[in-house]
Amino acid sequence: MKNILIVGIGTGNPEHLTVQAINALNTANVLFIPTKGEAKAQLAGIRRDIVSRYVTRADSRVVEFAVPVRQTAERSYHHSVDQWHAAIATAYERLLLEELVEGQTGAFLVWGDPMLYDSTIRIVERVRALETVAFDYSVIPGITSIQALAASHRIPLNLVGKPVEITTGRRLSESFPQRSETAVVMLDGEQAFMKIDDPDAWIYWGAYLGTEQEIVISGRLADVRDDILKSRAEARARHGWIMDIYLLQKGADFEE
Repeated sequence: MKNILIVGIGTGNPEHLTVQAINALNTANVLFIPTKGEAKAQLAGIRRDIVSRYVTRADSRVVEFAVPVRQTAERSYHHSVDQWHAAIATAYERLLLEELVEGQTGAFLVWGDPMLYDSTIRIVERVRALETVAFDYSVIPGITSIQALAASHRIPLNLVGKPVEITTGRRLSESFPQRSETAVVMLDGEQAFMKIDDPDAWIYWGAYLGTEQEIVISGRLADVRDDILKSRAEARARHGWIMDIYLLQKGADFEE
């Protein structure tokens, strides 16, 4: 049977890789590196750097593959994502059929951690459901953007004894500040924090976490939101892409 490794590689710093991840990559016959066009070439470059730095197995090889682009026109969000995942599953199926022989192992290098706002696991399950190729798979955890954000800002994630909500930009208005005192916001292409009107809210924002281009800004939301918006726009124009995340918080430790 063929075997697949879904390996979390952290958020862009090659030193984020765990010993477990390095050992896993060195068991793979084939290392799959996704490409997303020239604008996001740096993401593939970081993966190549990880392979060249840590993989010592002489007979392993790298196979790069183009990730299908998500089509959004005239589609609901869930419909467009479902179709996108189906297209990626087809690409994965081809890789497993054409690039691996029986008994071999392939590894997908996944940004951050495969369990957190990443769909590699569910896409691999789609491939299994097709029943065109028999394989088993394992998941290796990685450092998440949430961990990297908290570390860069030197903050604990939660207030003492209080919960943390992880959400998306499109759902932020449902959670903060009405339901949660601490919200981690991912996948926010619309900068939903600009709509939060709370004088007591603080924000801890970061982009390109773990890379040489890392940017972090923190402060009272009302004071720094425009700075974040400006820095984000400038960085995206400069690099052609952006990955960012932020934590919103109000209240303090030991408040009842």
